Amino acid sequence: MKTVLILGGTTEARHLAAKLAARGDLDITLSLAGRTEKPVAQPVPVRIGGFGGVQGLADWLGEHKADLLIDATHPYAARISANAAEAARISGVPIFALRRPGWEPVAGDRWILVDDGEEAVAALGKTPRRVFLALGRQEVAAFEAAPQHAYVIRSVDPIEPPLRVPDATYILARGPFAEVDERALLEAQKIDVIVAKNSGGQATYGKIAAARELGIEVILFRRPQLPDVLSAPSVSAMAEMVNHFAAPAEK
Repeated sequence: MKTVLILGGTTEARHLAAKLAARGDLDITLSLAGRTEKPVAQPVPVRIGGFGGVQGLADWLGEHKADLLIDATHPYAARISANAAEAARISGVPIFALRRPGWEPVAGDRWILVDDGEEAVAALGKTPRRVFLALGRQEVAAFEAAPQHAYVIRSVDPIEPPLRVPDATYILARGPFAEVDERALLEAQKIDVIVAKNSGGQATYGKIAAARELGIEVILFRRPQLPDVLSAPSVSAMAEMVNHFAAPAEK
């Protein structure tokens, strides 16, 4: 039985773990960083918390005699992905990455691409606007530098401490979000600009499609540079890679 560590925190990681567990011949551990207060139930044994950097992860892989490391973290978890690739190199454990493709602009999209929160704040401009922030707790603090705007902030976990701005509304919700519901939210809140990450996938694309229909501007964080490792764009494609990897043990 091969031992597999999946670095998760995404819907795809959970689905991949379930798909691989159904094989019955893999010893799978799913690792979560522990940043989400109420993670959804997972289909395999879960490890919560960091490893203590590159060497800590490499040590874990060695101690548990891991046969395969799968990086199925969020597309913006660049540091974790870099650490995973380096730990795999140090430990000699093969690594695969599940890389969800980013969204591509189509006719009617009004996108502005930025690298970080500071650039996003600058892109908003000085004139007061109604801004929908579809970001996590770590990114929203930058917008305190632009208190003239009214913010509607949606996140999985509470924003603590709250933003030090005079007008902020908080929505706690976990996707997927349907386009029709996103359009209703944008219209009800009179949003004129969205700030989000180019997360890819269908679960959170509804706001992008709704913005296009409503002519709303979207400020998107560019994707970070990730390590060059063997990768797959979907759960099914990754499962096929694992099938090939595990095949010798089946003969």
